Order: sequence, then C-alpha cells, then structure tokens
Amino acid sequence: MEREIPDVELFPRKRVKISNNADSSNSSIGPVSVIEPPAALDNQNAQALKEAEVGITHFVSPHLPGFSGILKKRYTDFLVNEILPSGKVLHLENLDLPQPFKAAMGLSEPSKPAPNALENNTSSETAKGTENGTMGVAESTSGAGVDASKGTPEAHSFQMSDEDNKLLEEYFGCETAQQIFALHNRALAHPIAKARDLGRVKSGVITDKDIRTKIHQAIRRIFASRLESSTDNDGAMVITAIPVSRKGAHGRGGRGGAGGDSRKGKLGWNELGGEHLHFTIYKENKDTMEVISFIARQMKINAKQLGFAGTKDRRGVTVQRASAYRIYADRLLNVGKSLRNAAVGDFEYHQHRLELGDLNGNEFIITLRDCQFPFNPEEKGANSVARATEIVSRSLHDLRQRGYFNYYGLQRFGTFSTRTDTIGLKMLQEDYKGACDCILHFNPLALSASQSQSQPESPASKTLISADDIARAEAIHAFQTTGKINVALNKLPRKFSAESNIIRHLGRHKNDYFGALGTIPRSLRLMYVHAYQSLVWNFAVGERWRLYGEKVVAGDLVLVNDFKEKEGARAAGGTEEFDADGDVVILPDAGDSAPAADMFELARALSAEEAASGKYSIFDIVLPLPGFGILYPDNEMKTFYKEFMGSKRGGKLDPFDMRRSWKDISLSGGYRKLLSKPGPDYSFEVKAYAGDDEQFVQTDLEKLNMALNGGKKIAEPSDATEGVDIKTADKLAVVLKLQLGSSQYATMALRELMKDGGVKTYKPDFGGR
Repeated sequence: MEREIPDVELFPRKRVKISNNADSSNSSIGPVSVIEPPAALDNQNAQALKEAEVGITHFVSPHLPGFSGILKKRYTDFLVNEILPSGKVLHLENLDLPQPFKAAMGLSEPSKPAPNALENNTSSETAKGTENGTMGVAESTSGAGVDASKGTPEAHSFQMSDEDNKLLEEYFGCETAQQIFALHNRALAHPIAKARDLGRVKSGVITDKDIRTKIHQAIRRIFASRLESSTDNDGAMVITAIPVSRKGAHGRGGRGGAGGDSRKGKLGWNELGGEHLHFTIYKENKDTMEVISFIARQMKINAKQLGFAGTKDRRGVTVQRASAYRIYADRLLNVGKSLRNAAVGDFEYHQHRLELGDLNGNEFIITLRDCQFPFNPEEKGANSVARATEIVSRSLHDLRQRGYFNYYGLQRFGTFSTRTDTIGLKMLQEDYKGACDCILHFNPLALSASQSQSQPESPASKTLISADDIARAEAIHAFQTTGKINVALNKLPRKFSAESNIIRHLGRHKNDYFGALGTIPRSLRLMYVHAYQSLVWNFAVGERWRLYGEKVVAGDLVLVNDFKEKEGARAAGGTEEFDADGDVVILPDAGDSAPAADMFELARALSAEEAASGKYSIFDIVLPLPGFGILYPDNEMKTFYKEFMGSKRGGKLDPFDMRRSWKDISLSGGYRKLLSKPGPDYSFEVKAYAGDDEQFVQTDLEKLNMALNGGKKIAEPSDATEGVDIKTADKLAVVLKLQLGSSQYATMALRELMKDGGVKTYKPDFGGR
C-alpha cells in the first residue's frame, strides 16, 4: 500500500512577505516600487509554509523555547571569515606588499646577509662555503669580443654604492663580485648584444636556499633587474645579463608587456615562493564573483587565472582567501585601491592554486536585532538581558550537543515565483519547453508595479519589489508579446544571464528549447537539477527522523572513508552553486572546467550488529541525493525514495533510473550528513540597545584601520551593557559566534536555535538572484 505523501505544492506559487519594515537605505537592490500585496499570512505562518514546501519541517529539539530576531538588518550584522585548512580563522591583517617582493623589486632596504653564511676565500679562485661546510669554486666567462670600455654613456655612469659593493663581496668574495660588476657593464655598453655574447658568472655551491633567495633579491635590486640569477642543479648560482634592448622592449622599464608580468621567468616565481599569489579578499555587501570579475577586468586577465576556496554571501562583511596565477603583488595592490567596499591584502606566494573546498569551513559572527523572547515584553533592563541570556545559553548548548538538520535552506530554491527545483524537475522530465517557460516566468505583480510607480502611495500595507525585478518582468513580457530580442534585452538587467540567453536564442531559433537551455552557463544548469535533488533530500530527512529519530538502525548508510567535504566537488553535487548561506552563485567560464560530474564518497549500509554496537552515532549517518551511482538505505527509507519521487509531487521519476541522454542532467548522485553541529569554539552575547544604527561588532577593516591610525591594540567588543543606559534601552540584540563546516548553512543552524518563524530575514520580496 502506498504511504501517504505530505500534501505540499511543489510548483509555482506567490511569494509571501516575511517582513515589511525593511529600510531601503540599507538594501543593495536599488530603488523599489510599492504595490498592494495579496492577502498575507502572519510572519511566522508564512515562513513555516515556505519551509514546508521544500521539506524543512522538523526540529531536533522542538521542546526548547525559541526567540525571534531580524537577520542582516545591516550588512555588518553578518560577518563571515574563512577557516583555513590549518584551523586558523582568516582575518585581514596587512594591506602592504610582502617583504620578499619589496626586497626583490628594490622597494625596501637592502637585505643583510646572515652572519657567517658565506665565507670569503683568499685564494685567486674564490672558494665559497656555506654554514654546513659545502664548498664550491666560482667561475666566469668574460664575453669574448665584447669590450666594456666602449659603448653607451650609461655604461660609464652606473655607480654602485659602497654598501652594495660590500654586500656583494660578502656574498661572493671580491673577485666574483668584480666579475658580476663587469658583466653588468658589458650589458650596458652593448645594448643590442645577445645574452650568450655577454658571458656569465657562476658562483660556488650555495646549499642554503634562504641565502640564495637573499642573493637573488639583492642582484635584482642592485642592478635594476638588468642581471638575472638562477640556481643550477648543484646549488651554484649563475648570473647572466639581460640586454638593455630586450629589457626595454615593451617600454615598461623591464616590467614587460602582458600587464607587466614578464619581469621574471619560472625561476623568479620560485624564488618569490611560487607562481600563485595568494591574497585575502575583504568585501562589504558584494558577491565574491563581483570582486573576482572586477579584478580580472582591471588586470586584463582571464578569470581562470583566479582561484578561491569558497564563495561568500553578498549581504555581509566577508573575509576569504583567493589566488592569482603569475601576478605581481604590486599590480594587484594597485587594482585593490580602486575597489569599492572591498580590499585586498596579506599577499603570499605559493606553489599551488586555491581551489573550491580548500578551507575547513567558516566562522560566522551574526547579530540578530530586535529580538523577542517568550517572556513579558514589558520586562526591560538588566532582568530582561539576564532572562534572554539564559534562554540563548541553553539553546546554544543544545545546538552544540544535539546538532541541527543539515537541510538545504530556502535560498537553495531561488527567490522567484517559480522555484529552481521546479525548473530542474522539468529538465529531468526532458520537458525542455516547460523548463524555459519556468525560467521566463514572472509574477504579474512585478509587471503591474511599473504602472503603479506614478500613482499615490496606498495607505494599506505594501509589498516591496525591486527595480531589477520590475525590469525583468517588463523585459520578459516584451519578448513574449512582440518577439523582439533587442527590445527585451535593453530592458533586462545584466545579472539575469539565464533569461537573457534564452531570449536571445529563442528569438533566433524559435521552438529550439533544448538549444536555449544549452546557452545557459553550465553551473546554472546544474544548479536547477541539483535543486531538485536537494528537495528530495530535505523530504527524506523528515521521513528518516519520523521513522527512527536519533537511533542508528540497520540499513542506515555511512561513508566508507569519512571525508572532509569540499564545496561543490563532493556530496553537495558538482560545481559550487551556492555560497556559505545558500545564495545562488554563478561561476565564470572557469567553473565549466571544474569537476563536472557529481563526485561522492562510497557509502555502505550498516548491519544490525553494527547499528547496535554503539560505534556509530546519528552524526555519522548520511542520506543520498538521488542518482544512478549511489546506494540507497537498506531499510524503509529506500521505499520512501521510490514512493516520493514516483508521486505527482516528486515528478513521477524513478530514483533507480537517473541517467539521461543529456549528460549535464544525468545525475550520479551524492551523500550528505543528516545532522550537523557547530564547532566547539562558539559564544554569544545579549546586548540591550536603543538605536537601530548601533554596530555591535567591529569588522576586520575597522580594526586594521584603527590599529594603523592609532598605533595601539584594538580592544574586544564591549560588554552588553557598556555605554548603554539599561533603563532606557528598549531593544535586545543577540550576537552569536559559530563555526560551521563548508557545506553547512548558517540559516539552518539559526532555525534550530530560534525555532519556527524565529529568523526574520531583512530582505524585500523579489530580490533577485
């Protein structure tokens, strides 16, 4: 007998507003229009309904009291700092160039040789020694047929300072230092000579890499990059000349063309530390890809040269690590100065590129404003702070011990009236016309808003619609009624890439819906079908909890080799489509070369003996995202997958037949942990306040600027009551610090902490992707 499937509509519906008290001055979506809303539910029921539609139905600890609060009322209320693979929380600490780079480019004082690192030898052939006693003999080829006494005036005008001359003699000995000086003069005297004709100087063996690095830097600085140094297989240094004509070929004084990055060859990058410049991106109220794309455009490089470990939320202040291939730090620093509401710093050279998933997670510092607790709202002052502290403390301790359901949040399913999982289902059903229609669907309220802009404000309650969403509706309506591509595209904001690509293709190839979907960025196509997988997974969570609760039972799945999930390349499925809080991310073309297939670890079913052994806990249990390459639980959950996906609500799909002729939607599947919990380093504060604009936590940039300007250590955030008159402060805020894994959503942790309807997201309806 077929079990009863919850009667939840999975298809297009009208959005219901969570909160109407949004301050548009703090919103990043631009001008808004006001229109009469449809009949609205109260906030709590509206939030619960939207969550139930996508399977978010259960709490781990429903008996605990919750509280409500506004999330992201100010973007400084949401701070996100990456946790590096080492476990260190990343902070922006330095806006200056790295010292090795400054030394190599002559931007700092000359490096001093380490004491006793190199010893001079008094013999005619300068024998070089290192601290560990390795010896070698210097040699030189003088450049036959090239006379340094003749040539350009520049050859005779070069003067080496006594300090630099002494430095070279300490490194190489007097004779070799003179040979290097003569080589430099030959290069100046004969600007059109070839490097092989100018000769070379070879030092003795130098086994200490740090000493060699200092020598490389000193030679570049002293001779203004006219001499090039390298290390041979034995550890000896080879100094050659760069002819003046070649050095100035690009008119950049040796800094070369192609954006100035031809200053050095492979060896030079290695001496800096590697070909990949790692740096920290600090941004406020910006998407990660917005900053990455800006840097790529300004430096005139392909976005594929830039890598990052994870994408971060727009509405927040975030700090993350990124990398750039063969880019000099001074160029990136200059580009960073033109960034608005963002900064770059903490430059280091490494041998490897940063890839998605090269992090241990994220630390969140979240401020929840205007919090309401289940006690008398008239109760104020220190007593209300104490009672609120007791509630939050108990709930946060429970969250750490018992965890929260690892649901995919509402953001996973889009922000328009047609959810992304609905589009994905149409694609999996191979109904390509239906998928295109869903992508081009718009709410009639958005279209009518353009006609209401000139009308007086209605005294009734209002719904906010962004200017971008009004323009989107107008553009799609224009295309559907006139078929004119240019008219539609001129109205459509650039950020709606899926819509613009479909309009452009269908305008030229009517009824070629498959081809139209193929023009959408691959990462976005994958987002749609993965959203359907996420929907099924969310409903599976509720069924697993209803059937078995926290008990580990026979047939439950565990990973064969428990692993560190990498965003976008593991159980979450394919290339990363969502940031740390679930907002949609569209990668550049470089994302198309990222792991395309749904990669996953092998899982196995537990035997009855293993389930009863106590070796495994509920935190080890995984549930599959449907696909052709995964194992389904060997218990009643297998039946649930078959019945749910086979129902009308599940699209009448077969979980055991997920291959499709179109490779992009042929899903292999994956696994995801049933429960998550925050890391052990968590804390909170309850703060009484009066002013809505009060900021409770300093950002990294504020701390850095204060330290630079004042020259003193920045204190930690003040106590909750410091500087506030408890008797007059009529509002409560909760400041949380949580550390979550890279595949975990902060909104789902907050949901468990605050309970049903507690999180009031400060975001207007139809906010766009």
